[in-house]
Amino acid sequence: MSVKEKIIEKVKHIPPLSESAEKLIAMMNDPDHNIASILKIINTDAALTARVLTVVNSAALALSEPITSISRAVSYLGDKKILDIALEFCINDLLQKPLEGYEGKQGALWQHNLCTAIASKEIARFTRTETCPDLAYTGGILHDMGKSVLSDFLRGTAAACTADIDTGNASDYLAAEEKRLATNHCHVGSAMARVWGLPDPIPDIIKYHHHPENADTGIRGLVYAVHLGDILAMNLASDSGSDALNYRLDSKYTEYIDITPDNILNIMLKVGDEYAYTKSLLLKEKDTAP
Repeated sequence: MSVKEKIIEKVKHIPPLSESAEKLIAMMNDPDHNIASILKIINTDAALTARVLTVVNSAALALSEPITSISRAVSYLGDKKILDIALEFCINDLLQKPLEGYEGKQGALWQHNLCTAIASKEIARFTRTETCPDLAYTGGILHDMGKSVLSDFLRGTAAACTADIDTGNASDYLAAEEKRLATNHCHVGSAMARVWGLPDPIPDIIKYHHHPENADTGIRGLVYAVHLGDILAMNLASDSGSDALNYRLDSKYTEYIDITPDNILNIMLKVGDEYAYTKSLLLKEKDTAP
């Protein structure tokens, strides 16, 4: 069995998403979703309800009195953080494990995906065609999931991958992955999304986030938002592993995103604050944003 065949086999056996997480992801595709629809999902999942209440009452929030109602918790946290909690809760083993193949620390995958999601949501507001910021957020939170599978197959290759880029033998880290495995984390992540039964266009956002020009024209602005969000996230929190900043920004993004350098600077400041706050909330760190 070839390495690529082993990777495909591993993807087929990844742990399933919980029914609640699947429903929340699908719901984020609908620009008309509301708190009532979120409550309907959470109220049928006792474990997720407990997790949400634990997070909302965590020390990071410093509430004056405990929140015991799930409706109050959802109103307080907002839909994006509820999705973060659901994914972190149901696929914690994939999100939090060290990415040894990328020399990434424990939790680095989750933290980078989180930062990318926040950035993608903000950038989606500047697309030249109407784009759902919530869908950009969902694409961002899942865009690098393929690394959780590829990491084991890339163990011990980080130095060689970066050397290939430095010497021109690979155009970027994605090409270096393909050179060794005949696939890359974008294709693997897209396959994972299909196995999980996630709705379109999420699998294609994942598949094309490093080469958005190859996405269908109908979703290209959305994919460019995640592409640019990914690059901004690497600059804001680049300690995600050996591949950080080893990808090229597609200069054609300006054809799909009407954004200025000042806009980007303001987005980076806003994303930095929200990322620090959300990370402290979910990971129970003490460095909460003001």
